[in-house]
Amino acid sequence: MTNIIAIANHKGGVGKTTSVQNIGVGLSRLGHKVLLVDLDPQANLSDAFGYEDVEKSIYDAMVQGTNLPIFPITSKLHLAPANLDLSVAEVELSGVTGREYVLKEVLDKVKMNYDYLLIDCPPSLGLLTINALTACTEVYIPLDAQYFSMKGLDKLMLIMEKIKARLNKEVEISGVFLTQFDVRIVVNRNIAEMIEENFANKVFKTRIRRNVALVEAPIGNQDIFAYAPGSNGAKDYEQLSKEIVNAHSN
Repeated sequence: MTNIIAIANHKGGVGKTTSVQNIGVGLSRLGHKVLLVDLDPQANLSDAFGYEDVEKSIYDAMVQGTNLPIFPITSKLHLAPANLDLSVAEVELSGVTGREYVLKEVLDKVKMNYDYLLIDCPPSLGLLTINALTACTEVYIPLDAQYFSMKGLDKLMLIMEKIKARLNKEVEISGVFLTQFDVRIVVNRNIAEMIEENFANKVFKTRIRRNVALVEAPIGNQDIFAYAPGSNGAKDYEQLSKEIVNAHSN
């Protein structure tokens, strides 16, 4: 079975794209075949791997009906990139019958080739995110340990309830993880406690610590493992990747 995971949070700046990149690399380093799907019109995930302004992107597959363009990062890690064209996809798909299922139809054609598909959702709750939540088998929510991460989270939960009721009855929020965490900061510890109370056993034990190497790595089109293999960022994403694999083996 292919695990299709949408990594979603409509609040920007929580380390969502950084997490998609480094979890994907982490899973591939553990021997799994992984496809990263960039569904954000900002295309930061694509840029992080050096695929900036590609001619063909996931837009073409969703709107034009072409084959999904897939670029190899390594033998076990592939990327379906985005570009700026994706910014008009919601408008162009708005009148399409079954518009919420377009991404699912695209991914259904390739998912059998992978153990994991990770979808980098845009920081919004529009049609692209709804497509991701309809196509996936589960949802992970990255949260930075700040007050505003909790505020407004109820909107995402409400969308999830509607998706589950109307479009994807199997989908669940199965994972929540903390990013930019500093145990020395009181508010970080307090928010961590609140998140664990609200999400109970869905919170991963691994906390992604605040680490400047995670900010620097994409500048040189590198993941954290290539850029700073001995850093806290590399250690944390390796441990989180192992947690994810263990969760799917139980």
